[in-house]
Amino acid sequence: MKFTKMQGLGNDYVYVNCFEENVENPSEVAVKVSDRHFGIGSDGLILIKPSNVADFEMEMYNADGSRGEMCGNGIRCVAKYVYDYGLTDKTHVSVETLGGIKYLDLTVEEGKVRLVRVDMGKPVFNPARIPVIAKGERVVDEPIKVGDTTYRMTCVSMGNPHAVVFVDDVNGLPIEKIGPLFENHERFPRRINTEFVKVIDERTAQMRVWERGSAETLACGTGACAVAVACSLNGLTGDEVTVKLLGGDLQIQWDKEKDTVFMTGPAEVVFDGTWEE
Repeated sequence: MKFTKMQGLGNDYVYVNCFEENVENPSEVAVKVSDRHFGIGSDGLILIKPSNVADFEMEMYNADGSRGEMCGNGIRCVAKYVYDYGLTDKTHVSVETLGGIKYLDLTVEEGKVRLVRVDMGKPVFNPARIPVIAKGERVVDEPIKVGDTTYRMTCVSMGNPHAVVFVDDVNGLPIEKIGPLFENHERFPRRINTEFVKVIDERTAQMRVWERGSAETLACGTGACAVAVACSLNGLTGDEVTVKLLGGDLQIQWDKEKDTVFMTGPAEVVFDGTWEE
């Protein structure tokens, strides 16, 4: 199986061109290739496939083999792959995901994609659609007891579920202990991605993320979008936010007139290779 390892702000996946390759058991393959000691090493597996409703389809699997709806850093890398590897010559492409069709604008320099701006679609607040067990139409600044501590969370779906939790100290957070407790909390029927956020100023926020099925990652694009939306909903920032992640920065804009979120960030190829089981 030929593959390309790519990363967006350190959020790395193994990408397979399924116009040429066939992956029979992607969940099993995802677990094997993601292993950082015995495999290629990644946060998961992403298959680039033909689509009947968009230019391409992105089929995503987490490091534990579970299927993911969307990945913001991953979809930027898909856009870079299809252009750089000659599957398209368009600089505006559509990608089908389990979280809906996403539209991407590519910034090309010297024949290679350097930046990708993604229309991430509308943020979803309805608890049943996220899903999160809650009363009311939105979960904004709502208490949740996790372990022995009560936190306050704002829940948003950006094609996949997120709980945004504002904290005073991001760097010293024991995320390895807290993250799994949030991920598997009884209020999240399909588990949850959790962003722990410190607001720096009205245009800047710092976050760490615990991703369901992948543990802590260096970056999460949908998570950064959820963070920007949650910051705005709670009156902590404006609608354009630089979200600082462990792997770098993403520029997020919540266009309230269009009710859509735009994410701009880089995508890079790490290496090409061949996987043999």
